[in-house]
Amino acid sequence: MRIIKINATNSTNSFLKELARSSSLDELTVAVTNKQTSGRGQMSNSWLSEPYKNLTFSLFTPLKKIKIEHQAYLNFAVSLAIYDTLLEYDVPELYIKWPNDIMSDKKKICGILIENTFFDSWIKNTIVGIGLNVNQEKFHESLINASSLKIILKKNIDLEALMNKIIDNINIKISCVELGNFNLIHNQYHEVLYKKGIPTTFMNQKTNQLFMGIIHGVTSSGNIKIQLEDNTIREFRLKEISFAKV
Repeated sequence: MRIIKINATNSTNSFLKELARSSSLDELTVAVTNKQTSGRGQMSNSWLSEPYKNLTFSLFTPLKKIKIEHQAYLNFAVSLAIYDTLLEYDVPELYIKWPNDIMSDKKKICGILIENTFFDSWIKNTIVGIGLNVNQEKFHESLINASSLKIILKKNIDLEALMNKIIDNINIKISCVELGNFNLIHNQYHEVLYKKGIPTTFMNQKTNQLFMGIIHGVTSSGNIKIQLEDNTIREFRLKEISFAKV
């Protein structure tokens, strides 16, 4: 494993993508920074992080035997790896909010961005970007649902030790996917899915209209299944809906 420490960068995912284009990466490579100026999240969202207080890092991982049709399981695996790590730290009321935010109770503590490279019908490699709020205690007023391990656990956490645990657990979970243990990973993801079985308000991204529904699960392709008020169950892709900010 190769670890590259950067004092500041616009995005660790972008750094690794450029590195992969300019050189041959054939091993697990981690880029970690103390200050990320243009961190990215799902759906083109930005990731704001106080320098030197949090974990902002990305992993480049060459992959074996994972077909494009199974790429959702990579998302399940990485989410579960971070979930398992935080469980070791006794973080209470942990959930995975579709597709891959990590929640403690109703507060977001971690975001994940996964970017894959394809070759024929296979996933050649993946870059996993992780932003985890660790020792930050104050957040921008716009981040009303954000929290950190320091706020929740009332203590400082060693950043490097936490990062190493996450990397180890990601390797374990990705290996499960490479071995074809899809049902195991899928079931584990469903067991900790945020708001599953609970009436929840969503926002239709096309119409900007709110609607009520009950999450039934997530398909093997990564779509969320929601029971609507007329009792029909409909699948939605990532950019079609979001959880309403209420």
